[in-house]
Amino acid sequence: MSQDIDYGNLMHTAMRGLIKTVLTSVSDNGLPGAHHFFITFDTRQDGVELADWLRERYPEEMTIVMQHWFENLEVGDDGFAITLNFGDAPEPLYIPYASIKTFVDPSVEFGLRFESPEDEEEIEPIVEESIEVEEEPNHQDAEVVSLDSFRK
Repeated sequence: MSQDIDYGNLMHTAMRGLIKTVLTSVSDNGLPGAHHFFITFDTRQDGVELADWLRERYPEEMTIVMQHWFENLEVGDDGFAITLNFGDAPEPLYIPYASIKTFVDPSVEFGLRFESPEDEEEIEPIVEESIEVEEEPNHQDAEVVSLDSFRK
């Protein structure tokens, strides 16, 4: 048994729990005020369900926007299901929490980014970083919590 506390893994679990709590509230009450979400996820992750044409168009990762139109939001223990509009065609998706790479609410400049071991080879450890969301006019940088400083 290891005597080290895996703070990075514990933080990822807590951050995914936060996303689950937020989505549960949205499922029960709708999006309050100007809140909206940009969620980027790994389309290759086990459990991700999306139409074949979307998987072909986004073979590695995809960003969805939860704002004006979405329906059938069902929040579960391991992920959430949602139907979004793609070119006037509603498409159901299932996104496991483990597949989420970023979760951003630009209306309050809040964001989470999940690092993977592969990411560590590409970037140096950081404490904070900003995510710019190009689709959002008049958007300021979002504060992002990174777990790299907790990793060995």
